[in-house]
Amino acid sequence: MTTTTNRKPDAPEKMANFPAAYLITFTCYGARFHGDEEGSVDRDHNIPGTSRLPANPNRLRSEQARARQESYTLDRKKRGLVLTAIREVCSHRGWTLRAAHARSTHVHAIVSAADSPERVMQDFKVYASRALNRVRKDNANRKHWTRHGSTRYLWNPEQVGAAIHYVVREQGESMAVWEEESQ
Repeated sequence: MTTTTNRKPDAPEKMANFPAAYLITFTCYGARFHGDEEGSVDRDHNIPGTSRLPANPNRLRSEQARARQESYTLDRKKRGLVLTAIREVCSHRGWTLRAAHARSTHVHAIVSAADSPERVMQDFKVYASRALNRVRKDNANRKHWTRHGSTRYLWNPEQVGAAIHYVVREQGESMAVWEEESQ
C-alpha cells in the first residue's frame, strides 16, 4: 500500500529561498479595529519598529459599523483547542513549530516552513476553526478570525530567538502557550 504525504522535502536547495521562520499573528473576529485607542497595524504600518496607527474615532466607527457579527473571544477551552490545532497542522505539513501562544483575542505562532507565510496562516485558521466547530459551542456560520493577519519574516537565529521571547514571555499572563524544547 502506498501512501502520500504533504510533507515538504528538507533538501537545502528547497529551503534556501525561505527565512529561518515566520512570526504569524492573527486576531479573533472583531477583537480589534483600526482606529481604536490601543493603536493597530495595517498593511502600510506592518514593519517592525514602526509606530502603530494612531487612534481615529471616525475610522473606528466605520470599521465597527461594517462588522457583521459580534466580537469573538477565546476562553480557556477554546485557546487549548486552537493551540492543539496549530500543533497538528504543523505535524501534518512537516512544519517546525518553534512557539505558539493562543490569547483571548489573538494568536501568535513562530514556525519554520517551506511554504509561504500566507499558506501557513490560512492552514492555522482552517484547522483551528474546524477544532472550534467540532465542540459545537458556536453557530455554524460564526466567524472566528479576521481577514489575514501579520506575517513577519525571521531571517536568522537571533530574530527567531527574539520572536520566541516576545511570544512566550512578553504577552502578559500566559494563556495557552507552547514552546519548542531547547536543543
